Amino acid sequence: METRKTIRREQEELSTQMSHSMQLSSQIKKRTFTSSDEDTSYAHIFPIIPADVMSVKEVLDMEAVPRHRTWQILKETLAADEEYHREKWIWFGNEAEKVEVDVLKNQHLLRRRVDKLALRKQAQMKLSAHMRYLELLSQKAPDFPIPLRSHTVWEGMMVNFCCFVKGCPTPKVTWYKDGVLLRRPHIPWNFRIQEEFGLHSLEIRRCTPDDAGEYKVIARSPLGEAMTFGTLIVNSYQGAVAGSDYSKTPGFPFGLGAQFVDTFPPTWVTEGTSLTLQCTFTSPLVPVHQNVTWFRDGIQLHQSNNVDICTVDNKASITLKAAYKEHEGVYTIRLRTVDDIQEHSAFVYVRDASAEVLGGPASPLAVQVADVNKNYVFLTWQPPSADGGSPVEGYYVEKLEVGKGDWVPCNVHIQKMCHYPVFGLKEGTLYQFRVRAVNKAGVGRPSKATKPVRTADPLEHTRTMVITADRGRTVTVTKDELEGQIKAPLPPTNVHACEVSDTYVVLSWTEPEPRGREPLTFYVERSLEGSSSWELASLDMEVNSPRFPVFDLIKGKKYCFRVRSVNKYGVSDPSEPSEPISLGKPKAVPDPPHSILVFRDTDTSVLVKWQEPENKEDILGYYVYYNETGEKDWNTVNNKPVTNPRFTVHGLKTGKEYVFRVKSVSRAGNSSYSNESEPIVVKSAIRVPSAPSAIALLLCTGSEMVLGWRAPAHNGGAAVRGYYLDQREKDMEVWSEVNEKPTKERQFKVCNLSSGQFYQFRVAAANLAGVGKPSEASEPFLCEKWTMPEPGCPYDLEARDVTDSSLVLLWAAPLYEGRSPVTGYLLEVSKGDQSDNWTALDEIPASCRHYKVSGLEEGQTYRFRVSAVNEAGVGSPSLPTEPITAQTQPGTNKIEIGVDEQGFIFLDYKTDQMNEESEIVWNRDYTEPVDASRARAANTDNGSVLTFSDAAEEDLGLYTATMSDNPNQSCSYDFTAEDLERLKKLSWEIRNPLIALKSGWQVEVSEKGEVRLWFETESLSESAELRLIFNDQEISSTPHRRINFDRAKGLVEILFDRITWEDEGSYTAQLRDGCAKNQCTLVFVDEKFRETMASADAKRREYRRKSGPYFEDFLSWSVNEDCELIIKCKVTNVIKETSLKWFKDGKAVTQAAYDQSSGVGILTVSQVTKTTAGSYKAVVSDNRGEDASTLDLQGKEFDKLLQQLSKQFALSAGPLKVEGTSEGFRIYCSFKYYIDHLKTSWYFKEKRIDTDARTKTGSNSQKVWIDIPDPTEKDKGKYTLEMFDGSEKHQRYLDLSGQVFDEAFLDYQRLKQEAITEKKRARVTRGLPDAVAIMEGKSLCLTCFIDGEPALDTIWFRNDKEIVNHPQFTITKEPKCSTITINEVTLEISGKYSIYVGNKYGSETVDVTVSVYRCDQNPPENFVVMV
Repeated sequence: METRKTIRREQEELSTQMSHSMQLSSQIKKRTFTSSDEDTSYAHIFPIIPADVMSVKEVLDMEAVPRHRTWQILKETLAADEEYHREKWIWFGNEAEKVEVDVLKNQHLLRRRVDKLALRKQAQMKLSAHMRYLELLSQKAPDFPIPLRSHTVWEGMMVNFCCFVKGCPTPKVTWYKDGVLLRRPHIPWNFRIQEEFGLHSLEIRRCTPDDAGEYKVIARSPLGEAMTFGTLIVNSYQGAVAGSDYSKTPGFPFGLGAQFVDTFPPTWVTEGTSLTLQCTFTSPLVPVHQNVTWFRDGIQLHQSNNVDICTVDNKASITLKAAYKEHEGVYTIRLRTVDDIQEHSAFVYVRDASAEVLGGPASPLAVQVADVNKNYVFLTWQPPSADGGSPVEGYYVEKLEVGKGDWVPCNVHIQKMCHYPVFGLKEGTLYQFRVRAVNKAGVGRPSKATKPVRTADPLEHTRTMVITADRGRTVTVTKDELEGQIKAPLPPTNVHACEVSDTYVVLSWTEPEPRGREPLTFYVERSLEGSSSWELASLDMEVNSPRFPVFDLIKGKKYCFRVRSVNKYGVSDPSEPSEPISLGKPKAVPDPPHSILVFRDTDTSVLVKWQEPENKEDILGYYVYYNETGEKDWNTVNNKPVTNPRFTVHGLKTGKEYVFRVKSVSRAGNSSYSNESEPIVVKSAIRVPSAPSAIALLLCTGSEMVLGWRAPAHNGGAAVRGYYLDQREKDMEVWSEVNEKPTKERQFKVCNLSSGQFYQFRVAAANLAGVGKPSEASEPFLCEKWTMPEPGCPYDLEARDVTDSSLVLLWAAPLYEGRSPVTGYLLEVSKGDQSDNWTALDEIPASCRHYKVSGLEEGQTYRFRVSAVNEAGVGSPSLPTEPITAQTQPGTNKIEIGVDEQGFIFLDYKTDQMNEESEIVWNRDYTEPVDASRARAANTDNGSVLTFSDAAEEDLGLYTATMSDNPNQSCSYDFTAEDLERLKKLSWEIRNPLIALKSGWQVEVSEKGEVRLWFETESLSESAELRLIFNDQEISSTPHRRINFDRAKGLVEILFDRITWEDEGSYTAQLRDGCAKNQCTLVFVDEKFRETMASADAKRREYRRKSGPYFEDFLSWSVNEDCELIIKCKVTNVIKETSLKWFKDGKAVTQAAYDQSSGVGILTVSQVTKTTAGSYKAVVSDNRGEDASTLDLQGKEFDKLLQQLSKQFALSAGPLKVEGTSEGFRIYCSFKYYIDHLKTSWYFKEKRIDTDARTKTGSNSQKVWIDIPDPTEKDKGKYTLEMFDGSEKHQRYLDLSGQVFDEAFLDYQRLKQEAITEKKRARVTRGLPDAVAIMEGKSLCLTCFIDGEPALDTIWFRNDKEIVNHPQFTITKEPKCSTITINEVTLEISGKYSIYVGNKYGSETVDVTVSVYRCDQNPPENFVVMV
């Protein structure tokens, strides 16, 4: 154990005997033993010197050791008689050493005991943790190793249902009969449920037919549930069988190895539409052993009204019934099995729905409701990614009372920031909110509505306490009841600003404590900083929650606010003023990101990274945009801000070039665009190739082996540059490198091997990205010289040109032929991935090294192998191919054959998998190279073209095109004699000129119903010839069918005066002009002929229709100067008997006017409303026929009408005028008629007056106005009313200054004084009825509430005489009410009673008639009976 120092102890008890209690210590450092869990501290060192080593004198002479005072005393004592005491001190030192040794031993013993206790404690803790770990490992979902068994018994017998349940933790077991829970003590008398050590049983004694049915046991635990079924059939002695429907306990397929088969890719969905994501698995999912959960951006999704999660058999899906931008993100499905967790994720993009107005912005998102109070909420949202081409200027907030009415705007003027306080809501009402963005083009689509929010007092729960009484009853006690009767309220406290914006301030305060039982409202007052004048800020608004937004503050000035509490008893004193508050500074939009970098990812996606701006405190996320090079429009990638400075963009086109840019997102809006990234071509990122496979031994000479292998399944996006081979002896662990330089061939000779030794090999492929993973180790190969007579195995077996029903197999000849040359090849096929059931494809061996396999089943998986054959027999088979699915790959292109512009025949192969290093290799019959003298190949950007110099019969055959770095990309074409004949003819036609056709046959129908067939060519010479063939017979002109041929114009036409069924058929025009010729054919049959005939007949009838009355001008509308809607039409060819009738939505209209002389019909609508919209119809008729015209004045057409009306209203607007009101000035403009479609804006000194200013706007059907309260000299100036009718602006002006201002100001002062006088005038507010009746002998109390300032004079009268000091009358007077009490009424006190109230501003008298009736009488009618 290590040496430690001890703490020096102060000697507290020193005596003259200290020389006999000397401390000694050994030369090693003394230790104070502590447990491993304790701390140790150190002090000075005191040596211990054994007596047999040093004398005491020597010890005393030591100078380098710290000395205690005892040493000095001892030294002085020994100096007197050194020889006498020497032996005595030696004995004393030895005894002291023995004592210290004993102390050290005891300390060692004590330390070991303490360490044992600490180790035991640690062992117990580790054991406890291990036991908990074992418990977790032992957890298992409930299961029934022994399920229920069905029983069939006779009536009166006993039956016992038993099952055994396993699971950890112990499951809870419940029994059911026909779906009804069996619960003690409500189970039948003959039922007994028992449980012992996991064995659960249900005993049924003396069974009856009523006991028959289906019995079910469910075992539940936190890990899941399991169930088992059993059926009881009770046979009655009367022959009836109860419960005859047999039920078998279902077995649970474990399916522990379920894997993903089909998954969902990155998906795009339009906002507001449904979305479904689905995955399939290799086996059905059993809830007991497997469960599926869905996540969006790491948050688990659950079943809800909008989310439908379904798992059936081997499929799992999630459906969003309506997808919104908030639902955009990474969707993950997690499959949890007993021994594994698998996940699949993909991004779901939510595209913007189409804009409601052209160029309008997209909808905002993430609308959140916060700070919910009785009549106030606070909204926040995020700006949209797409602004429609012009910046977003602000937002409109809308609210909806759930279950009532329509959406109502909350703000008149646009809100620029992405937050807004909504005030004036109804308490206890459910609301939903949404937001619309606004730009230059108009208002955009609304956001997703918030969840319903109920306005309520957020502190209500703190004032309510529920007490549980006996028998489950509860008593609710409110804090108001405990506070007692409080009349005059106390003032609020802690007035402060909880939200500060550049346009508004939201005030918050704490309600008074105690509050009292009566409902509280509040008055909000404000004052400029440093001023003692307070004014009411809440005005006519009722404030019943401790929140109040103030919008009419002046920027740059500071205000103090205070609040008063109000209840029915009065108004409290004002609260303490708040700290000075002013409008905040406008928040600036964030800086854009920078350093946009784009990286290749897959062939349809790229990774975009950027650097965040330095100040990112308020940034909510980022929007990414892309543009395809050469295109004008930019596209939005994500409609929900991403928080990470990197994003993978999917859905791009392979091989196309793109640039990207990014915006920052905050509550203040979106930043400007970042700089564009460098252009990038979408291609898969280069990766190392996958591992090769199928290592085969092709030849062995005894000291050398020739190996072959299959190329990697994936080359990593770049051509494989070579292969590295490793070897090891069997049962050895270490691999040794065979070739230092890579070999380009998939075949390699390994030398210097030991004969009779087994070797294993592995191969790794390399490309530009590096060396990939090595293959699996081959089987052990015996190094022994081959001498067998049969040939070795073929190699390089590959599949080409895979389709739904066929493929082509290619292979290389074996390197070892055996005793005789190879004469053929035997091919075998096996269905499935791992099946060893091989079937020969053909009984006759193939003579060549390629074979086309036909007749495959679409979607079926196959494996193939090939064996070489010689005279000795069939050799060993090649390694099987990888499983091949008979399915045409999406995007597979075929080889096209054709003739180029010079008349040469060519084969063209196109593919979108080409890269810079790809080449297309052409072969004949899969292996033979193409003769360069017969054809030449030329690679293009996306393929290759093989052009024949002079195609002939020797060029016929099978041609294949294969991509050099991706052999799976291949295609073949069989060049046949039919192709050669067809293309030779086409080549000849190309090399010989044709008459150019400007158009094909055209069919026209004239107004009279005549039919014209014509086509046009280039200009022809006078010697040009025309032959017209109709149904294989040459035709010429007839009176019914005229033929014209204009050679100069190249026009050929056939004219029919009336087409008939005999004219149906094929028309061919054959033209010849010298050596050039051409022909044009019209197949004039079936539907085309019938449509032409019908059109000709219709126009012929229309022509005849105009022989009677008809509409010369169809229904149309206009707006006159009087803002009236005029619907007008004009008919012609009328006679005296001609009538014109009008209809709207099928109902006759009689207000229309019709002038027969001019044929004009007019329907005038003096005032346009929503009911004006509809479908209008006019019918003109007489004995010669009738004609009709309709006008659909709905939807967009009605909106167009409103726009025109708005323009006319604006033109009819009078000049601006001003008038005084009791509150200030009102500037107004009169109209002939005004509708809301005409948008108005007010300006003061050329600056727009916002809604958050102190002015207020209003309108009615005749005028619009703006109110200026408390006008001052600052309000002088030019006022402008701007009217926007949807297309242009109109303005009216008023110069509010000079005499105009003075006259209006005098009116304002006069009206204000009258209002003040009226407000302060003495008056009776409420309390006295017109007539009361009371029974004789009772007391009558009349209370009257009064108001007015200053103090009021109150006098009561009886029959117009003042009541003064009468013992029967008691009069009480308070500031706001007065009461008269008549004690023990008699019949004589009946009469008229009056109360007079008055002050210097006026007075008022109110009368009440009092009628006293005896107890044996009924009270008078129409009197208020006092009880």
